[in-house]
Amino acid sequence: MPDITLIALIAIGRNEGQRLRRCLASVIGGGMPVVYVDSASTDGSAAMAREMGAEVVDLDMSRPFSAARARNEGFARLMQISPGVQYVQFVDGDCEVVPGWMDAAKSALDADEKLAVVCGRRRERFPEASIYNRLADVEWNTPIGPAQSCGGDSMMRVSAFQQAGGYDASVVAGEEPELCQRLRGLGWTIRRIDAEMTLHDSAMLRFGQWWKRSVRSGYGAMDVATRFGSQGLFRKQVASARWWARDWVIVLIFILIGPLVLWAVTIGRDAGISWKLRLALQAGLALLWLSLLPLQTARIAFGSRRRAGNWKISTAYAILTMIGKWANVAGQRQYARDRAAGKLARMIDYKGESKKAAPIAAGMES
Repeated sequence: MPDITLIALIAIGRNEGQRLRRCLASVIGGGMPVVYVDSASTDGSAAMAREMGAEVVDLDMSRPFSAARARNEGFARLMQISPGVQYVQFVDGDCEVVPGWMDAAKSALDADEKLAVVCGRRRERFPEASIYNRLADVEWNTPIGPAQSCGGDSMMRVSAFQQAGGYDASVVAGEEPELCQRLRGLGWTIRRIDAEMTLHDSAMLRFGQWWKRSVRSGYGAMDVATRFGSQGLFRKQVASARWWARDWVIVLIFILIGPLVLWAVTIGRDAGISWKLRLALQAGLALLWLSLLPLQTARIAFGSRRRAGNWKISTAYAILTMIGKWANVAGQRQYARDRAAGKLARMIDYKGESKKAAPIAAGMES
């Protein structure tokens, strides 16, 4: 077992119910400090966490909310009750920590003094419940080895976290890549090790939930790319969504309509091109352009086959990834409207209703 005097855990959640119970039960009882940060749950989560033995922080929801802010406040409370801990495991309240993970993560951090963050394999608890849960499991299967960033579940070195100033509380999605970018700028490293880490319960059973989650991804990527993208953070994702959901469509429309406009101003007629030839050329160009969509889908399916485990799942992953570009762009537009209105980026909850945008807090605009 790991030295419990050196490790602590911080969980965050809102209305996670039995998912939170499983999360806390997986770590409470081992003797390590456990802090749970509750975001105004109405299902008794905070009381349950106290009964189970966790230190509970009730987040003040009159202030702009973000998971980053919740983790920061949990860390601040941890430093008050256990200032000597060296490593802190962050976990979402809908995740259960797998036995053996704390040992593996601590060993990795002990072995490399420049390693700031270590993460492992997050898996979906019920991948068979829906195709959306199954695809989330594929998404969690990131490469083993040096990484650019981690996800919401990871163990961090306390000294590195403090040096970087913790999470940026104004980031509502993508807060981990933003923090990891600052850590790497300070000379720290991030790594995913070959070890089971957590079981995650997405509870994503409907297309609408998956769509809202994709909107949130687009929203968060746009926020981080706009305010913290000096090193290219999320810019590729933002550009890719715009290309397939907007620019590709615009070019297709031009291909279909453009030749008719040119003929109307006699360019085609003067060139002596027959109607049949014009239509053949137009149809050929349109088909060539349309073929880019299935080709890109096939490329994603081929690239994700090993992660997905079989062609059926990798194909579904590729198709929904491409459909998700439209949801990403919807999120980008939503972010642009909020920013133009002078509002803080909103939290979009795919398990429930979106939180309303709140006015920008002092010192959060950049």
